[in-house]
Amino acid sequence: MEIKAVTGDLTGIKAGAIIVNHFEGMKHPDGDAAAVDKALDGAISRLIKQGDIKGKLNEITLLHSPGKLPASRVVVVGLGKKRELNTNKVRGAIAETCRYLRGKGVTSVATGAQGAGINRIKIEDTVQAVTEGALLGLYSFRRYITKKENNFGEIKQLRIVGQPKAMLTRAITRGRILAEAANWARDMVNEPGNFMTPAQMAEAAAQLAKEYGLKFEVLDKEKMTELGMGGLLGVSQGSQQPPKFIILSYQGSDSDKVDVVLAGKGITFDSGGISIKPSDKMNEMKGDMAGGASVLATLIALARLKPAINVTALVPAPENLPSGTALKPGDIIKAMNGKTIEVLNTDAEGRLILADALCYAKKLGAGAIIDVATLTGACIVALGNICTGVFSNNQNLSNKVIAAGNEAGELAWPLPMFDEYKEQLKSDIADIKNTGGRYGGAITAAKFLADFINGTPWVHLDIAGTYYTDKEKGYLVKGATGVPVRTLVNVILSLAKK
Repeated sequence: MEIKAVTGDLTGIKAGAIIVNHFEGMKHPDGDAAAVDKALDGAISRLIKQGDIKGKLNEITLLHSPGKLPASRVVVVGLGKKRELNTNKVRGAIAETCRYLRGKGVTSVATGAQGAGINRIKIEDTVQAVTEGALLGLYSFRRYITKKENNFGEIKQLRIVGQPKAMLTRAITRGRILAEAANWARDMVNEPGNFMTPAQMAEAAAQLAKEYGLKFEVLDKEKMTELGMGGLLGVSQGSQQPPKFIILSYQGSDSDKVDVVLAGKGITFDSGGISIKPSDKMNEMKGDMAGGASVLATLIALARLKPAINVTALVPAPENLPSGTALKPGDIIKAMNGKTIEVLNTDAEGRLILADALCYAKKLGAGAIIDVATLTGACIVALGNICTGVFSNNQNLSNKVIAAGNEAGELAWPLPMFDEYKEQLKSDIADIKNTGGRYGGAITAAKFLADFINGTPWVHLDIAGTYYTDKEKGYLVKGATGVPVRTLVNVILSLAKK
């Protein structure tokens, strides 16, 4: 979709539809809506007075403008209560409206800088939100649908009216970069497991390196054995697909130091192994590599935004399948740092491969580590599908990640990391066991990972509840969400400024 900033008056823009807003509780149209209302001889005012336009968040009202405006249609979208407006609500409202207009066959849309100046929202922030909302909300994954009549239409053009034009253009560019990175991750997560094997995930990373000038390396089984990556090798041994350890690096400064490592769980399909999952919804386990997809996608945005910081993404990528060679409950494996792990449950496999990734991050001398994983169902029990769980050994870094999530509209919430939880991971026959039992499962999983950090500032993001959605709402569409790509980009940019 082409997105451009234009100057002038929204009422003078020729488009399939123009979008204006209305706030809940307001008796009369305001701003662009007032100008459009005047051109339409008070049509919006009458609908407000009749109660047909209430301004509730994401409420959509369509009006036609036969000859009174260059635009064929006008959409009045509700932004809710003015005092509660934020950029995330703008992002969601634009997404809902663009999807609605696509369904009407509209191919070109124009809108103003929705909500600019309200609640101290800067014009560049709302323009970025409008851009992200349109691109994220119109996303679809229909690669394997062959019937043309089942395909969506397409909005090909979005014009955002405002000034100064140069500033709006910069905001559009940034919004596009973040949204396109998130959509790349969505594509990868939505791919079926037979088209996104560990080897194909590595090939996708190699393509990114070629396209964006990133440094790429992939470790094969032989190299993993040499390094002692017993977690990754153990999880993969039930599958005929060889595991891959993907290393993708962005260098934004002249220093050789790796400022931040982003480690992402890359299980391309998770059956649970010998501790097999129930068959219901097991198809969704093609998305167990969402953490890996998100850290790779983050480097796309960094390569385009060019912050002065060095970031390396690490993705351990195996399949977790049951077979005669699979890891068994009761087996003991050894991680890259020599620590022995008693495997009580082969479905608690993400932490095993991340243990090796975290050891490798330490080997690189990372200044900070953020890992991302669809790690535990327990996190969904604790936080539902609204928030990503945040676990950390460093309050400052944790605060930055949470603030970056709030800015992106990707909510995150901290959970405790008291040492007492580690008691649940004590093993009688190894250094540590891979599950602490049913209670506090998201926390004990994080405590397991913390055992491989040894003091480096670290944040663990459990996205089990937020990587996927089964319903359409705002800028989220059914399937992969792209969480937490935009959060990671925001936090890296904030660290680069520092």
